[in-house]
Amino acid sequence: MRALLALLLLLLPAVPAAAEGDAPAGNPPPGGRSLAGWLLVAEPRLADPNFARTVVFLVEHDAQGAMGLILNRVVGEGHLGAFLKGFDIELEAEDRPFRLHAGGPVSPGLGFVLHSPDFQSDEESRRLGDFVMTTHLDVLRALARGKGPRHSLFAMGYAGWGPGQVEAEIARGDWTYLRADTDLVFGTPPDRLWARAHVKAGLSL
Repeated sequence: MRALLALLLLLLPAVPAAAEGDAPAGNPPPGGRSLAGWLLVAEPRLADPNFARTVVFLVEHDAQGAMGLILNRVVGEGHLGAFLKGFDIELEAEDRPFRLHAGGPVSPGLGFVLHSPDFQSDEESRRLGDFVMTTHLDVLRALARGKGPRHSLFAMGYAGWGPGQVEAEIARGDWTYLRADTDLVFGTPPDRLWARAHVKAGLSL
């Protein structure tokens, strides 16, 4: 884990955010509609160990494929100050508990921060409704000063799909989906997120 903490965050290209009302929860998305800013929720039948019982926040979803962050797999816990030291950032504000998530099996050395939109960066970031995804260190520096976003989630690695793959997996019954909300994403303990997301989607386990 210490090696992961020493890695710098890298920039992803921006893509258009999902429009309001793109697709209703529980139905396969219409052709050409984006689920960026929505949650993929693994169905109980999904046995792939990379994704079994996971909830994924989709950051990108278009004709070229999809990219997202798994929200409910924690690989380390501690305090924010110790995490920031891995980036040579000294904590100036009050310390607080910290979780590091495994965002997915692809490029586990890349770091991502998903946070609430109350913090605005001078660097490029992805705004997705009530969420912002960034790969820049300025959000960590702001958190060190006590001026960062109210809610934040830190992940290493991401989940990726090729063209049409997410649509095919939804149609096969591997995933359901629902629009992300801050209470669900930031206010639910990771070990309860999968079950709660199913309830919010109106499904039984």
